[in-house]
Amino acid sequence: MDKVKEQAASAASAAKDAAAKGQAKVGEVQAKRGADGVLRQLGLAAYLQTQNRAPASTDSDIEKYIETLKAYESEHGELSAEDSPSS
Repeated sequence: MDKVKEQAASAASAAKDAAAKGQAKVGEVQAKRGADGVLRQLGLAAYLQTQNRAPASTDSDIEKYIETLKAYESEHGELSAEDSPSS
């Protein structure tokens, strides 16, 4: 009976570890999607500036996007061209 209890405890521990790893991966994916959205907004703001169609708040928006990306990089590592989808 002790052996069965030990195996059950071991299985429960393995399941908890797998669940924790799964949660961490979900968190990473959500953070990456958030960074992708900020990068898109930054690109759109830069494009609108080059076309002289940017609203007056664009400069402050760009600063906000850059600060958000810096915070992402400090937590998740540097962004790189390899992170972006191929054209």
